[in-house]
Amino acid sequence: MSANSPAAVVVLAAGEGTRMKSRTPKVLHEICGRTLVGHVVTAARELSPQELVVVVGHGREQVAAHLAEIDPAARTAVQEQQNGTGHAVRMGLEPLGGAVDGTVIVVCGDTPLLTGATLKKLAETHVADGNAVTVLTAEMPDATGYGRIVRDGVSGAVTAIVEHKDASESQRAIREINSGVFAFDGRLLADALGKVRTDNSQGEEYLTDVLGILREAGHRVGASVAGDHREISGINNRVQLSEARRILNDRLLTEAMLAGVTVVDPASTFVDATVTFEPDALVHPGTQLLGRTHVAAGAEVGPNCRLTDTKVGADARVDNAVAYSSEIGEGASVGPFAYLRPGTRLGVKAKIGTYVETKNATIGEGTKVPHLSYVGDATIGDYTNIGAASVFVNYDGEAKHHTTVGSHCKTGSDNMFVAPVTVGDGAYTAAGSVITKDVPAGSLAVARGQQRNIEGWVARKRPGSAAAKAAEAASGKSDGES
Repeated sequence: MSANSPAAVVVLAAGEGTRMKSRTPKVLHEICGRTLVGHVVTAARELSPQELVVVVGHGREQVAAHLAEIDPAARTAVQEQQNGTGHAVRMGLEPLGGAVDGTVIVVCGDTPLLTGATLKKLAETHVADGNAVTVLTAEMPDATGYGRIVRDGVSGAVTAIVEHKDASESQRAIREINSGVFAFDGRLLADALGKVRTDNSQGEEYLTDVLGILREAGHRVGASVAGDHREISGINNRVQLSEARRILNDRLLTEAMLAGVTVVDPASTFVDATVTFEPDALVHPGTQLLGRTHVAAGAEVGPNCRLTDTKVGADARVDNAVAYSSEIGEGASVGPFAYLRPGTRLGVKAKIGTYVETKNATIGEGTKVPHLSYVGDATIGDYTNIGAASVFVNYDGEAKHHTTVGSHCKTGSDNMFVAPVTVGDGAYTAAGSVITKDVPAGSLAVARGQQRNIEGWVARKRPGSAAAKAAEAASGKSDGES
């Protein structure tokens, strides 16, 4: 833990977010694989705070349950009534004893673009300048509607935050605005919160009043400017949610490309914040990489793929495919138009071809399932070929059963493997077979009825039909040629 690590980070996440028009609490809406509050908590953890407290209110059970999943060490504090940001921070300090020695960072739970680097700079500036409060600010191209930061012309200290409606013409020309993110001296913060009044139009405790209280007491109020004004953007509706998603997606793809990944068309490529790449990976248009997906060096994914929690091995090729919780081995080939369901494991240079679905299947090195097949609850060895239109019949209506096919096997087209069943190494199965019994190694299994031709059936049973006329013409032609 560095000297600049804060004693606590307090995340304000109690608001209802009515403009989202959703049953889901605002901070639980997702972009790029994380909830809004999840992004904020992730950024806050980069500071290595001694304590992290999330203030919950609306939908508290859902928010608290989500936090327990993503960050079990985070504490929660409840704001029963939304009585303002100052009140929310007071509630957030209660689990910590009400007063904290050291720096307290206060952030909003709906700012998913805020980075850990910006928060680190805020904390470092706060300590280096010896401030009682340090405001995170940003330079806006158009500051209309935002609170302006007024500074002392000599020291650079913040002397006031003036709301747009109250600003003079000269103050409205200021482009530096308040983000709502602050670093405080913990002891001074707790004392000042006890002095915040509610004699305002909303009857609420405003956190910004703390700045005036501390400045009037002779303490310094400073500022740290964010490098990108978009980082401080809060999410209040679905339009802003989509705008933030695009910004974050572009940021993630830019990082990947600068690290050696080729993204052919960033505008049609979507990735989650938890996706990882190795250099020389190639991503084609129309691709979504989600969850904990990893694309190794030299692998090629797309076009039109959706991979979730999937590992793509080096030099593998995945084309027009959907995969969930799967592993695609080095040099393996998937697609086009394949579906890999959870538990699929492809070995080195294995092949899953067109219109093939797999689930809970381990498929060995060099093994091919090229066409129109379903492989479920199965283990297939190395260098085996599964014929077209094969089905691993794994479900008896009550339970799933397992099929094992050995190495160097050749199974015929249109086979049904009725589990539980084992096909030994080097065995063959005939086309059209329904395999219900184990096949010994090196054997040929034939499980189909004998063909029987009933001549003249069409003429007798379908007289006058197009089929009968065609048969008659074929018969006459045959007779004339003989």
